[in-house]
Amino acid sequence: MNDFFIALGANLPSSQGAPDETLRAALQDLSASDVVVEATSHFYRTPCFPAGAGPDYVNAAAHVRSSLSPRDFLDHLHAIEAKFGRERIERWGMRSLDLDVLACGQRVEPDLTTFETWRTLSPEQQRKAAPDALILPHPRLQDRAFVLVPLRDIAPNWTHPVLNLTVTQMCDALPPDALAEISVL
Repeated sequence: MNDFFIALGANLPSSQGAPDETLRAALQDLSASDVVVEATSHFYRTPCFPAGAGPDYVNAAAHVRSSLSPRDFLDHLHAIEAKFGRERIERWGMRSLDLDVLACGQRVEPDLTTFETWRTLSPEQQRKAAPDALILPHPRLQDRAFVLVPLRDIAPNWTHPVLNLTVTQMCDALPPDALAEISVL
């Protein structure tokens, strides 16, 4: 079994209702498949990223276990997103459901060089480029309060396999104003 950490987010309604209802329904869908949901964070209201791109998000994180490979697990998450009306039109655009693989245990995939290339990509390039392969851990999870705050609820001591920092340490390193923008729903 693989241990996955995933991020959940939505800022548009789906067939299930408001974003928080969509996240709850997506978690139920995960539980109904070859996935065991071990832990779920609180739901948080977070500003849209990037700023001004739409309504505020509802974000959460989950620790799940599955026998699926990381790539097959990502495909599974994409199928759930599609069920809830997710359309991949614009990078970082508004969405009815976003499910991202943050990490799979201590794996670094596809390799350290590729990971570092994506981790150090400039913000301008991040807006334009998307990797054609799954990058683990997520190359920018350490920069995003909307990911780290929920992840801290369920895995405060998980250590990033490249940065050698725990989730709590990464969260503590964020600017105070980024943390102040996030509130429990």
